[in-house]
Amino acid sequence: MTQDPRPPEDTEIELPAELCGAAKLGLQVLGFVCLAIGIAGVILPGLPGTVFLIVALWAFSRSSHRVHLWLYSHPRFGAGLRAWHRHRVIPTRAKIAAVAAMTLAAAMLIAAFPTNAWIPGIGIAIMLAVAGWIVTRPGRIADPS
Repeated sequence: MTQDPRPPEDTEIELPAELCGAAKLGLQVLGFVCLAIGIAGVILPGLPGTVFLIVALWAFSRSSHRVHLWLYSHPRFGAGLRAWHRHRVIPTRAKIAAVAAMTLAAAMLIAAFPTNAWIPGIGIAIMLAVAGWIVTRPGRIADPS
């Protein structure tokens, strides 16, 4: 008996057309890099795996529908990705991990460049923008009642 490859509760996924050429290859590389970091984030504390898995899912939606469907219906990662896809929800635990990892990265930037404020400043400004975006997403699916 084989497992049904369709994602539960959402058998009709509308995906954009796959790109071709260098754009497709670039998105596949981005997708696999983000997938690797996302998987590492599940194992390593402090690394925000969910955010990278969301980026990987997006990249594969334009470059490899087969890998997109595999990731979307994955038993371990699929539930969070489906919650994002359907409701734009980032779990609270993932938000905390992402902001904690960015805080650690900011501290490391400051320590690595104590006499040059530009490099840490630019990095921290980008991380603040990303952290602000992550924190403002819903943390759970709204109660429909």
